[in-house]
Amino acid sequence: MNTRHSGTGATEAIASFIVRASAADLPPDAPEKAAKAIADTFAVILAGAGSEVTEPLTRYLHAGGESGASPILGTGMTAGAETAALVNGTFGHALDYDDVLAMMPAHPSTIILAAVLASLGDQRVSGKAFLEAYVVGVEVGAKIGLGMTQGHYRRGFHATGTLALFSGLAALAKLHRLDVETTRQAFGIAASMSSGLRRNFGTMTKPLHSGLAARSAVTALRLAQSGFEAAPDILEAPTGFFSTYGVEDSDPDVAARELGRPFVVADPGLALKKFPCCYATHRANDGMLSLRAKLGFDAAAVERIICRMPPGGMRVLTYPRPNTGLEGKFSLPYTLAAGALDGKYTLASFTDAAVRRPEIAKLYERIQAAEDPSCQGDDPEFEKLSSGSRGFVEVEVKLRDGRTDRVRVDRAPGSPGRDMTWDELREKFKDCARQSARIGEKPAMQAFEAIRKLEQADDIGKIVGLLH
Repeated sequence: MNTRHSGTGATEAIASFIVRASAADLPPDAPEKAAKAIADTFAVILAGAGSEVTEPLTRYLHAGGESGASPILGTGMTAGAETAALVNGTFGHALDYDDVLAMMPAHPSTIILAAVLASLGDQRVSGKAFLEAYVVGVEVGAKIGLGMTQGHYRRGFHATGTLALFSGLAALAKLHRLDVETTRQAFGIAASMSSGLRRNFGTMTKPLHSGLAARSAVTALRLAQSGFEAAPDILEAPTGFFSTYGVEDSDPDVAARELGRPFVVADPGLALKKFPCCYATHRANDGMLSLRAKLGFDAAAVERIICRMPPGGMRVLTYPRPNTGLEGKFSLPYTLAAGALDGKYTLASFTDAAVRRPEIAKLYERIQAAEDPSCQGDDPEFEKLSSGSRGFVEVEVKLRDGRTDRVRVDRAPGSPGRDMTWDELREKFKDCARQSARIGEKPAMQAFEAIRKLEQADDIGKIVGLLH
């Protein structure tokens, strides 16, 4: 790992950036892009409130007997700030439907929102201040990810838990106006709570990583505000975060140097998910739906489905024959089969019953999915990109009547360059809100329209109230 430093260390540089950054520094399109991501994140937290993680988390809450005023969205329940951050954070990633930032690679927005909402208390926060904290949070986590490199993820760490923790903490530090020294201490505390292993993909513990990160961000903030001390150089020190969690090419100076150059919310931007499953499947899913619509076939007409993925594109797709809905989210054969059978992907596509359909099992023998070096392309940044954004994907369908066609997909729908529209987001918001029995369509749509005009909102608490 590169540990050379000149002048200010990375931890202090990042803390100073958090303190001085303001909405005035943002490019003109950043507020709208941030508002879209925030709307998307509120939606997936609501959907998670109706998912299979809700029952055990509710038992966990009741067993603790904890009281508190922080809202748990979509449930009507409240808890202490740290527990509410844990639950909302877990809800937000429960369905693998939350946004993606490929350079980390991680899902930072759920952690930011869960941490910030838990920390509000009676504090009145404007939409503008909320947007400012959000953008700073995304920026800091993203640039730490850039400096850490993809090698961190390849080692087996789930960067949503390990790196996006700092997104949540940076947003909190900005929102609560911490000074540089307190922010450094908070980073030192949080670094010792960074956790998350990819082995738990396809289980309830994957979304728990988001909840743990959000809770840790709140804990680190409150401890630092209370005078608790930690190493002030935690990112760059020889036995600190980068040297321990990183690889040979990891460099904390890169993280500090690239802050705001440009702000990643605007460039390259976050990817919002059109499909409720692992992002690494999305280009293949899009290709399957495109071919099905073009050729007008059903599953019975399929002789062979061939999917060619870029090298490393299947790294996280570890379930060739899934048995549960969660496993199905990380199964390329399943998503291809579901697309061929159903012609769409919804939240209902990833239930246990949907994954176990006999019609799906019959399709597996007709699906060939593998990594192919020819799908690498000529991008010099290939090795720095995540499984869902590197190279390109080809999907080919051969039908029993002799027809055959293939499609190449370079960018997933919802990714930068194929951005989701507000109308598409509204439909996703509606679908997600339906998963929570407590939230009716009218308050959900009122909240959605308020988020759409977030810069003008005088109090974010009004939106939270509609979705609680």
